Amino acid sequence: MAGPAFSAPTSRRVRLSECVAAEPPFSDWAAEVAKNFAVDLRTLTVRALLLLPRIASRRKGTIGERQIRAELKAAARQLRADERRTDHLVPNTRFELRDLKFAEIMPEAANAVLAARHYLRSARPGSTCYALLEPRAGLPVSICTVSPLQWRRVGVQLRGQFGMVQEEILEISRVYSCNTAPPNAISYLLSRVRAEVRRSQPRIDLLTTVVDTNLGFTGASYRAANWQHWVTVGPRPYLYRNKQYVTPRQLRSQYGTASLPELQERFPHDRYEQNRVELADSLIFCLRVRGRTETLAPESRRRLLR
Repeated sequence: MAGPAFSAPTSRRVRLSECVAAEPPFSDWAAEVAKNFAVDLRTLTVRALLLLPRIASRRKGTIGERQIRAELKAAARQLRADERRTDHLVPNTRFELRDLKFAEIMPEAANAVLAARHYLRSARPGSTCYALLEPRAGLPVSICTVSPLQWRRVGVQLRGQFGMVQEEILEISRVYSCNTAPPNAISYLLSRVRAEVRRSQPRIDLLTTVVDTNLGFTGASYRAANWQHWVTVGPRPYLYRNKQYVTPRQLRSQYGTASLPELQERFPHDRYEQNRVELADSLIFCLRVRGRTETLAPESRRRLLR
């Protein structure tokens, strides 16, 4: 059987920032690959943006068309395999938002979906998991996991600026919606999570989450649920094992360290890399569990270094 047909690549180079903004020609190439591999365009784009910093030039942040197309196709193959492997875990029918049921679900059920379909392809251990479930088989349409805030530097900043105690802060660590999720599903899920935390965990004062702007995220779903941008954090390196993105947490869990030189020495037949181009800052969005969440002027938002 003949494979997907693609137009012949040229020698054109594109800035990584143009890819993040989903501007042509990157958006056109991504749409072409998504169509030929029959995968979701937005999910493919995010996965590709995780891979592109590895090959973007250090000085100008540009990438050649052949390289971009190769990464898009590699990401599409993996995404197609992940989706086919977990098709039975998510609904293929679209439901109205009013028909979905909010519930806490077992971590095993959430992790099975997140490990295959979330762009990080992993779940945070020890999380509490909530979902919007479709009414027929109870399959998750949207998933949100909540974890204790482990980022000490953010905790220190929130304590100094707002009087928050780190032990009374929870982090939204993963959010996922399947392709058939109705509009506003994530915003609705976030509002239900807030209400549930307020009911079941009276000691919790604040919810936080990290929005990685390098992946084209803007925090729109959080803003729609009345979250506010309180803190900006400098970028951390993107890490790669054999050309595949891997989180520092995954490396530490599997190997006991996230030090690339140490890992390269221990496993010389593997290849460990990090991004060469400079990445953009991440945004910390916050939501008070009770009462109104303050809107901060840009000059009041502190920028933290990693």
